[in-house]
Amino acid sequence: MLRFRSPSIRSLDQEVLCTIRLLDDSEISCTIQKETKGQFLLDHVCNHYNLLEKDYFGIRYVDPEKQRHWLEPNKPVVKQMKSALHPFTMCFRVKFYPHEPMKIKEELTRYLLYLQLKRDIYHGRLLCPFAEAAYLGACIVQAAELGDYDPEEHPSDYIRDFKLFPKQSLKLERKIMEIHKNELRGQCAALAELNMLQRAHSLETYGVDPHPCKDFTGSTAFLGFTATGFVVFQGNKRIHLLKWGDVSKLKFEGKTFYVIGVQKEKKLVLTFHTTTPAACKHLWKCGVENQAFYKCAKSSQIKTVSSSNIFFKGSRFRYSGKVAKEVIEASSKIQRDPPEVHSRAQFGQSRSYNSLSHKNLIMNMEPLVPALPSTNEYEEAAADPGRRNLRTHHTLRLHVLLQHASESHIGPPLLNNVCLCLVTNAPQSQEEKRQIKSDFMNILSPLSSPCASMLPTPVEDSQGGVNQLFSSPVQSPARLLRELHADPDIQAQLEAERERDREFERTRLAARSRMSGILASSLRLLSSNERVNTWVLGVARFVAVLMGVLLITVPTLLLLLESDIDVSFLHEIRQTPEFEQFHYEYYCPLRRWILCKISMAMENLWSD
Repeated sequence: MLRFRSPSIRSLDQEVLCTIRLLDDSEISCTIQKETKGQFLLDHVCNHYNLLEKDYFGIRYVDPEKQRHWLEPNKPVVKQMKSALHPFTMCFRVKFYPHEPMKIKEELTRYLLYLQLKRDIYHGRLLCPFAEAAYLGACIVQAAELGDYDPEEHPSDYIRDFKLFPKQSLKLERKIMEIHKNELRGQCAALAELNMLQRAHSLETYGVDPHPCKDFTGSTAFLGFTATGFVVFQGNKRIHLLKWGDVSKLKFEGKTFYVIGVQKEKKLVLTFHTTTPAACKHLWKCGVENQAFYKCAKSSQIKTVSSSNIFFKGSRFRYSGKVAKEVIEASSKIQRDPPEVHSRAQFGQSRSYNSLSHKNLIMNMEPLVPALPSTNEYEEAAADPGRRNLRTHHTLRLHVLLQHASESHIGPPLLNNVCLCLVTNAPQSQEEKRQIKSDFMNILSPLSSPCASMLPTPVEDSQGGVNQLFSSPVQSPARLLRELHADPDIQAQLEAERERDREFERTRLAARSRMSGILASSLRLLSSNERVNTWVLGVARFVAVLMGVLLITVPTLLLLLESDIDVSFLHEIRQTPEFEQFHYEYYCPLRRWILCKISMAMENLWSD
């Protein structure tokens, strides 16, 4: 793809290529700016699908340490993936599984959820009994692979060609074939997908993205978050289910993750240990987002959550999207004709690459839609294809001429004269010349814009490239430019352009030197005695505030930690998990160390 830049355009080194893998393993790509936020990429994918119910989905990436992350929509992509290699590679996935898939309004959304569940089954995340696994496998075969069973087309072991489960036994394949032959006959793809969603959402592991960790005994466990609440699995068995209404707080410190809640009217604190601090923080953020999405009635009720304890600031995070109730309400208000999923294979075959200009990324923040020929252009091409091809031929010649001219650093005013000469000498009628001139102005207009960054490539080199468009050496763009350079008038224009550029550079350097002088004088003024006095006064204020805080904090802590005063509010503070953790993990070891040092000092004193 060609890109044309003027000296005023910022370097394209700030642009980064992003490749997003979709649920059917196809890919779409785009280029983003340094300031582009994550919401743009999500909108770009949803625009590719023509998807409106997009709040269930998110974009996930993996850092160089193999830790997964969800792309935050309100932060710049480059800052979130600063340690990742270029080009960025991300995945479009279901982030929040609908609690009731039947309430999804559009078939397209249900199809994308079906693709996610199909992946969950294949990777072993959606665990299910034998009978349920056979039914889900039969729905997949009926919906997206084969349709109705046909004894003339399907051999006796046709299921063996499909890898549906991580462990696929012969007994399971036979059961899938039995259900496919008898129970699902006549069902269209959309109905088979709907039946699969209805059966899958009743399973315990529906919507569970397992996070491996160890519990307080050292046993391996898998944590997950569903529409119902927080779940813990050991092996294939669910050992904990804490509903969102009973979860009071989620927090983490280092590699330790805490779930604080109430179960059977008793306070419950669950502690788990992850392999790395990054994995623990990712687990905490997933829990905060899922709790906000499924528990809150309105997005305005979502609060910023902190993982801090008494003495450390910790991490702060807030889920910034819609909640489940708002998503369902918005879906019910969709008025458009639902987009049909005409061919399930269509999404797998579609790959696109959109190079997005700086203006559209920063100002509009909307994905570009490729421009299509108008109805009049189609009618014109059908009525007289020969005349249409001649016009296209000369338009493409202008494209190639612009490409060679840009490499020679010729400005837009001179390009205008060059190309208008080419249009005037074209062997066409006056009407056709006007059409070609109009096409040329549309091509040249982005070069005059400070936000322009690209032009479409007219032909591929494998198809003949420049040689196909300029068949004779006299018409080649390089020779034409050499002849134009020899013209005295054009030489004068070139020299005038260079002189203007040199004058602009001299003016810019002079302005910069003046600003440097002003800044230097300002710094000299600030470095006087007043600056020293201000610094001393600031230090004195800091010391005074610190002493005041210590005078209040230390007696209060001693009152809480050492006294037996049984006042209600003191008793409540002593019962909080944060205070208990501070008492046993920090204060008690410090007190034992101080007493040990005091006793050693006393022994040395008495021995002397």
